[in-house]
This record gives sequence, structure tokens and C-alpha cells, in this order.
Amino acid sequence: MDQMDHLPRRLARIAIALAVTLAGGTAGFYFIEHYSLFDAFYMTLTTVTTVGSGEIRPLSHLGRVFNSFLIFFGVTVMLLAVGAMTQTIIELELNQFFGKRRVKKMIEKLQGHYIVCGFGRVGRGAADELRMQGAKFVIVDHNEEKVERAIKEGMLAVLADASRDDVLREVGIDRAKGLIATLASDADNLFLILSARTLNSKIRLTARVAEQTSEEKLRRAGADFVFAPYNSTGHRMAQALLKPHVQQFIDFTTQNLEVKVNIEQVKVSARSAYVDSTIAAMQIRSELGVIVLAIRKADGKMQFNPPSDTRIAVGDHLIVMGQLEGLQKLESALNEAPV
Repeated sequence: MDQMDHLPRRLARIAIALAVTLAGGTAGFYFIEHYSLFDAFYMTLTTVTTVGSGEIRPLSHLGRVFNSFLIFFGVTVMLLAVGAMTQTIIELELNQFFGKRRVKKMIEKLQGHYIVCGFGRVGRGAADELRMQGAKFVIVDHNEEKVERAIKEGMLAVLADASRDDVLREVGIDRAKGLIATLASDADNLFLILSARTLNSKIRLTARVAEQTSEEKLRRAGADFVFAPYNSTGHRMAQALLKPHVQQFIDFTTQNLEVKVNIEQVKVSARSAYVDSTIAAMQIRSELGVIVLAIRKADGKMQFNPPSDTRIAVGDHLIVMGQLEGLQKLESALNEAPV
């Protein structure tokens, strides 16, 4: 990308040098030999390009002296321009080659990562959230400008068609933890979800839909979560007017307003010292400042606002809300072996 930034400046220097040479030669023949402007320009052009078509009419002694200097400087400028352009092309090719190799090696090292297919408005939002949460991810988009933008922002991105199976394999779908489908159309997202589910039956899949009629099709194709941005935005706008305090609380918990509060899911490990303990015995709220909103049991059932005497088991996921430090301590405790 650095080479791409230098390219306009290099081309500008070449263009300025050629323009100065042509303008100087045209002015010299116009004033010294009294050529017309077109003849003076034509004579300068044939001289600096070494075409050798001959003089329009015999030159005077002063004109030949001037033409000698013009040949020397003009040919030198032309050779430098050709050399600079050749160097630029070679550097671009090499940067592209080594850049692809570097990206490929980085992708090969990814494990348990996420794949964001499509870097439009929704895809950018998903990538920003993944980056904020410290998750490993790779972006796939067929638009060169969008891929360059993602790379400039420090993200790992690939210029390719995300609906192709070979592309999904190259970005490590067999090792990926999840995939986000935000392609241009519902048909593209449907095809992508089908391909992704076929290549990795355990991967978590989320998709964006534009038409509500496509939601059920995407779920049948294998999407775990389907989102309709326009519908959800409309609901939130209405809720902001009807229930402003509820909307303020949702923003408070999801957008980290005022206080750095997050909602996280923490899994109970078999190594944890708190297996089969009650929520009250763990003293999560008093010691860590963390609130247990719900528990997703290992069998898939969701228990909202569990009472304090609820016992946690291996494989349970605690849906908790609190500040980052308290959440990190809780995660450590639920994965720590008993002393």
C-alpha cells in the first residue's frame, strides 16, 4: 500500500519533467527559428523521442546549438521517464506478489477466527465490533476499493468472490469459528450460507437479509442467526419514542455509553472450582460487580433472571453484564482448576 501512495507523486514528477522539456523545446524553436507553434512542438517531439524524421527546414547555427542541448536533455528525460515507469511496474508486481504471500501466511496461522463476507456498511460494522472485542477475523470482498480500505484500517482482507468454495477454503473456513454473510443480495447470501455449511458443519453462521421473505430460507439453509437491518432499525426508532428509557438502557449496554459496561457469555469449564455451586455461593455480584442476566443450560434451554439458588453445571453459559475487569475475573474463575 505504501507503493500505491508513492505512485501518484512519481507519475506527477515524470509528467512535469516531460512537460517542461516539451515546452522549453517548443519555445526555443519558436523564438530562434521562428517556427509556428505547431511546427515548433512537432520538431521538439520528434527530437526528444529520437524518431529522426529530419528537420522541417534547415536550422541556423544557433538553432543547431539549441537542438543539440535539447537532444541531450530531452533524451535523458525520456530515458529517466521510461526507467521510472518500468521501476514502478516492477515494484507494483513484486509488492502484489509478496503481499499476497504475506496475507496467505497470516490466514494459514488463523485458528478459531471469523470470516466477514462483504465489506459494505453492515460488514464494516461487524468488522469494527470484532476488532473492538479483540477477535481474529478476515474480510473477503470482490471490490478492490473496499479491500484497500480495510487493509489501510489495519484489517486482514482478501480480494475474492466469497461465494466460491475454493475462496472459502483459502480463508480457512474449516478452522473458522463463525462466518458473517453481508453480500449485496439475499440470493448471494443464501448461496454463501449453503456453501459454508457444507464445508464446515460446526461453524456458526449469521446472515443479513433485505427482504423478510428470505429469512426463513436462510435459516433452512443453515444460518444460525438472520438479521434484517432495516426492520430492526425501524423497531428501534419506534421504541426510542415509545420507551425512551428502555432504549437508553439498550444503548448503555450495547454501545458502552458513559460507563464501560459489556454483556458477555462465559462458559463453565469442567476444570472450574465453581461447578455445581449456586450463584449466591459464587458471590458474583458482591465481589465482581457482575450481574447474571440469564443462563443457557448445556441442553440448550435459556433460563432468564435465574434465582440465587440456581446451580451451575459444566457446559452452561452465563449471560452476564458488568465492567471489563469483573468479567475477566469471572471468566478466569469459571475456567480455573480447583486448588
